[in-house]
Amino acid sequence: MTTVTIYDKAMCCSTGVCGPQVDPVLPRFAADLDWLASQGHEVKRFNLSQNPTEFVANPMVQKMLAEAGVECLPLVIVDQQIVSRGEYPSRDNLAMWTGTPLKRPTSLPVTGGSGCCGDTGCC
Repeated sequence: MTTVTIYDKAMCCSTGVCGPQVDPVLPRFAADLDWLASQGHEVKRFNLSQNPTEFVANPMVQKMLAEAGVECLPLVIVDQQIVSRGEYPSRDNLAMWTGTPLKRPTSLPVTGGSGCCGDTGCC
């Protein structure tokens, strides 16, 4: 099992949906972390405004903040190694760093022979 730890900038919550402007990346990233946890990995997420002691307790995070300031956030650490800073990574990158295979659909969904709406007769 891999441990993925995220250190976020100060936000009201991890999804960002309660702020004045919704950053569409935040809900996508939250869904990607849920997916990662469902694959058996341990996911920890800390917000600077709500969990400042977690930032202080990690020497790697302290060093990054001292060198780069809060611009290094979000900081993503996989098994005690910094893998990303300053941006939210994609699901593809999370999968690669954790050795998790991505299951892509092998075919597109198709409708039956009676039309796109089934047997309703509308088309």
